[in-house]
Amino acid sequence: MAGSSSSGPSSGGTSRGGKVKVKSARRQTPSSTRWLSRHLNDPYVAAAKAQGYRARSAFKLKELDEKFGILKGAKAVIDLGAAPGGWSQIVREVNPNSKIVGIDLLAIEPMAGVTFLQHDFLDPDIQMKLSEILGSRADVVLSDMAANTVGHKQTDHLRTMGLCEVALQFAETVLKIDGIFVAKVFAGGADPELLKRMKQLFKTVKHAKPAASRKESSEWYVVAKGFRGYEDVQIA
Repeated sequence: MAGSSSSGPSSGGTSRGGKVKVKSARRQTPSSTRWLSRHLNDPYVAAAKAQGYRARSAFKLKELDEKFGILKGAKAVIDLGAAPGGWSQIVREVNPNSKIVGIDLLAIEPMAGVTFLQHDFLDPDIQMKLSEILGSRADVVLSDMAANTVGHKQTDHLRTMGLCEVALQFAETVLKIDGIFVAKVFAGGADPELLKRMKQLFKTVKHAKPAASRKESSEWYVVAKGFRGYEDVQIA
């Protein structure tokens, strides 16, 4: 708003040749200025806004789906760590008739055709809720979850891999036979033990880094297809 002032981050930006140049605001660190500049000049951020996607991450799932056929024919899909809803949007776009459940600890703005649950997906009660909503096991479990980074590469890697591990354990209890599991991992892919577990549970396990994933980011995705079976039957 004109005439307002703030001590927080501000773009303070000027545009030259289509590129936004960011000026450092008072109390704004150099790293936050660089992040803001990168964000404002990110073509995927602009494309997400132009196409009505809630986040640039929507393009990551879009690319993974085009490469691996993740969503084709899926009738029941679970999106873990769904906020703000970009991946659920892509599922809805590809399969408008599928049943989609997004789960996150954060509140998510409602979306037509998608059920959002503000819940911990590790809570045992979630199994009953999913059974009621989906009416069957899931064809696909998606996880774009990543732990909040602390700036220490090894620690950040271990924390995100821990989320991938619990997401896999969750997928084991809800996937249909031949179901698909997709999750974020870090550079180098899934840890050996986790990768071994995936290869036991699924017919194929592959890694990919979508073009929409920033080059400087160490994130990759693991795509496991052809779920062989489950140990604990918890959803009818």
